[in-house]
Amino acid sequence: MSQLEWSSFEKKIYLKYPLEKLYWLWSTKAGITSWFLSDAKFFNSLGEERSTEEFIKTGDTYSWFWHNWDGQEDGKVLQANGKDFLQFEFGGSLLDIHFKEQNGIVILNLKQHQIPTDEDSKLKIHFGCSNGWTFWLTNLKAFVEHGILLNETEIDLRGHELSGYVFVNM
Repeated sequence: MSQLEWSSFEKKIYLKYPLEKLYWLWSTKAGITSWFLSDAKFFNSLGEERSTEEFIKTGDTYSWFWHNWDGQEDGKVLQANGKDFLQFEFGGSLLDIHFKEQNGIVILNLKQHQIPTDEDSKLKIHFGCSNGWTFWLTNLKAFVEHGILLNETEIDLRGHELSGYVFVNM
């Protein structure tokens, strides 16, 4: 990506944490609910729910649930190589998660792309998700490197009209 555009964005972060464990944090129910979601359900190609510790596979489907948001995100796991790359259908677009080890540190590269370019998608997907992923990657770093979570899990923020746009710790 040589310039900013509405149809995609990219976020990167350095993490001092083993690559295999980072992959686990994104690709199992136990992992992804430890730092990101209030609940997650992953289903294999037969529609059977995967166990808490079971790795997702290409072709699985998912339902994700957040703290402080009543909605859910449903989609398909388009790629899961078991090592360093995941791709999900996400929010009407594609979400790529790539891990690369370099000098004992992992670079996590998140790219959301194929975002529709209508005005609603520019606000909700490009702007909303870009801001959201900045926080969630920071939360992941705080979790793996310092053992703390930055997201709000005790105070219910849903009663605030614009909570998803003004609270930085949703």
